[in-house]
Amino acid sequence: MAAQDQLPAVGTSTTDHTVTGRWRAFALLAVAAFMTTVDLTIVNVALPTIGTKLHFAESNLQWLVTAYALTFGGFMLLGGRAADLLGRRRLFMSGTALFAAASLSCALATDQTFLIVMRGAQGMGAAMLLPAALSIVTTMFSEGAERNKALGLWGAIGAGGATVGLMAGGVLTRYAGWQYIFYLNVAVAAVVLSLTRRMVPESRLAGARRRYDPLGALTVTAGLVILVDAISQAPTDGWTATRTLGLLAASAVLLIAFLVIEARNEAPLLPLRLFRLRTLAGSNAVGFLLGASFYSFIFVGTLYMQQVLGYSALQTGVAWLATSVTGIVLAGPAQILVTRASAKLVMAIGMAMVGAGILWAAQAPTDGSFRGNLAGPFFVTGAVTWAFIPVSIGALAGVTDRDAGVASGLIDTSQQLGGAIGIAVASTVAAARSRFLMGHGHNLSAAAALTDGFHRALWVSGLIALAAVPVAFLLVRRTELSQAAATALNQEPKSNREPQAQVAAD
Repeated sequence: MAAQDQLPAVGTSTTDHTVTGRWRAFALLAVAAFMTTVDLTIVNVALPTIGTKLHFAESNLQWLVTAYALTFGGFMLLGGRAADLLGRRRLFMSGTALFAAASLSCALATDQTFLIVMRGAQGMGAAMLLPAALSIVTTMFSEGAERNKALGLWGAIGAGGATVGLMAGGVLTRYAGWQYIFYLNVAVAAVVLSLTRRMVPESRLAGARRRYDPLGALTVTAGLVILVDAISQAPTDGWTATRTLGLLAASAVLLIAFLVIEARNEAPLLPLRLFRLRTLAGSNAVGFLLGASFYSFIFVGTLYMQQVLGYSALQTGVAWLATSVTGIVLAGPAQILVTRASAKLVMAIGMAMVGAGILWAAQAPTDGSFRGNLAGPFFVTGAVTWAFIPVSIGALAGVTDRDAGVASGLIDTSQQLGGAIGIAVASTVAAARSRFLMGHGHNLSAAAALTDGFHRALWVSGLIALAAVPVAFLLVRRTELSQAAATALNQEPKSNREPQAQVAAD
């Protein structure tokens, strides 16, 4: 490790940093990361129930998903940089505590405004803990087979968490009540916090000035929130309405200001020099398209099953199990192929299968069934692990320990913001088409109009996924992406012989 990245010893550490100890720490970090990923989708199947209980307007329901995803993605870069400077374990624990407190507040919410605000607070907690956790993993394992194995598992967690969240949401909503999808987080976070100091090593950049670029975080988050709001309300206000055009212009100004701030800031939230690594840039681009397509597919597919087919929350959750099963089965082969063959090819195949599965699902009729119309598409889209795993590895390939937090935050930001914008676009397309069919004298039932709207949204989601295939081939460099893996095939990784960094206990 470079001299500036060495960690001053503070006190005596009781953390076990042998090989076994690192994997125990990884398991604990993975549980917390899994919790944040699950929360992206766990509310989806409970949306109709929550909407009824708290008297949500139909157009506001999507904000239960996007409020979390926007603050999650918008503040992830700031969380990653703060982890590097303040201490990765420290920020991980702070984020976990905030996540738990916000989850408890969500469970106790009695009106829609408070619940949406607390979902945003959950996203803030996740934005602190997730990049800190991933950067700890990156510094615990040196580049090579062991790190690839860890990041491969991390990618599988990202893919599996989304669909497991749907199943867990269905079970809890059906048998316990929608509040328990949030109470579950409190219990998990309490266990994680009680074990973190004993199992997870602390690491930070020593001697670096603590500058965090809050203006950068605020401009990018505000710009994206305004963008999603403009897209979400455009079907009602009109795409050429003054409000819509004004919001789109304000969003563009804020996002351009963010780039200007980053280019001129001595300690930027997002060092633009990172994008000189083509594989990092390409992996983040694919990650954005992955989030936009896969999370919007889950959102639209869930609404189709509940609003058209009449599935309960439990039935919807169980149906998504097909995607989880495929993801779990394919995770192992994906990890092997990424290490031994072409990671960019695995990435492209994964996105192609996700796109094909979504477009297949777009053929489901108004009177469809799971076995006849959804099982096949759901199993095919389970190949999303073939995208998540190489994207996770590629986004950190060639990154120094000094930038581990920022790079970790960047790939998480790309995926979560892709999901937020993808859901907003898909929701807008579906709502606009359904309203048109029901309001212009078409002789269609409400179910048929909804189905047609969902079809349009799924076509958009599927094409977004397929657009990632040429991006993977054009931007991701095979030599960069496989550099870490290639070394590991011929030699034992350094992390098997010595810890990656000094351990400090606060």
